[in-house]
Amino acid sequence: MLAEAFRVLKPGGRFAVSDIVVRGLIPAEIRLSVELWIGCVAGAPDESEYRGKLAQAGFQEIDLVPTRVYRMEEARELLAGSGLNLDAVAPQVEGKFISAFVRALKPASQSRQGCPPSPKALAGPPERAKRAAAEGVRGKE
Repeated sequence: MLAEAFRVLKPGGRFAVSDIVVRGLIPAEIRLSVELWIGCVAGAPDESEYRGKLAQAGFQEIDLVPTRVYRMEEARELLAGSGLNLDAVAPQVEGKFISAFVRALKPASQSRQGCPPSPKALAGPPERAKRAAAEGVRGKE
């Protein structure tokens, strides 16, 4: 998805989304339980993974600005019936899930890698003259 966003942006274009991001390692069993209270966390990338994927797509000036840090207290009601020991889980997830503005920039000088040149670009002056002659068009004399 990030490569496609990069492809469709004009050079100098900005990528900006609000997303859930993970800061730090979360054990799998805790991550699965946390999904009960923050549904979109299942696919939430780690912050460094997110930055890496944006850079790999070609973006520069990558910035992740936290807008909300999720605390365990917010999950207590939803996790009440999960069977988890909330006091044991809290230190392992406390502050590790965040909402963030994710911003990046497509460089202004971007080559058209992967895009074939247009027929017009391929047809330099000699080719145009040949084509015009073949079509019986006369140039200025």
